[in-house]
Amino acid sequence: MQLTGNITPESLMSLEAYTKWRKLHKPEIMAHRKLRSVVLGEHINLQFESETTIRYQIQEMLRIEKIFEEEGIQQEIEAYAPLVPDGANWKATMMIEYTDINERKRELARLIGVEDRMFVEVEGHARVYAIADEDLDRENDEKTSAVHFVRFELTPAMCASVKAGGAVKLGCDHTHYPAHMQIPPETLASLAGDLR
Repeated sequence: MQLTGNITPESLMSLEAYTKWRKLHKPEIMAHRKLRSVVLGEHINLQFESETTIRYQIQEMLRIEKIFEEEGIQQEIEAYAPLVPDGANWKATMMIEYTDINERKRELARLIGVEDRMFVEVEGHARVYAIADEDLDRENDEKTSAVHFVRFELTPAMCASVKAGGAVKLGCDHTHYPAHMQIPPETLASLAGDLR
């Protein structure tokens, strides 16, 4: 999978080429995704996206849906490409995970607004709260969604600090889900690669 910094129809593989590539490279893509996954508390998982994860997602959608026409390919790019970090931010898919359906229903009602209370805190800098669900509203008066898309905008000084090895805390200060943790060094090293 060639990283170009810009996902275009021309930069994607044909279905045939991707099927061959996938057989050889799926384990390394899964390892990359796992490296960029951070579990906060017991029930929130943030999958920090990258060009690699989003290219993989687009290629998978094209493969599963057997999309090979230009219009369909462009629609998939438009749906997923905004999730690629642009050098001054981190973007993540946030999943609220409860295995028991009744517990999930109850907790999603208690966690309304949780996506807006997610933050990153670069050592020596103020907290940066998530900008959530820019594509569409994912909650109502009764419950929040189990999946949100969040973006953390970092200042140039924060980016420089992360690239220089500064620690970063990931947290949530929602009343019903107070949690925070240091992002593990190996994950942070991968995330630092997203920053200019």
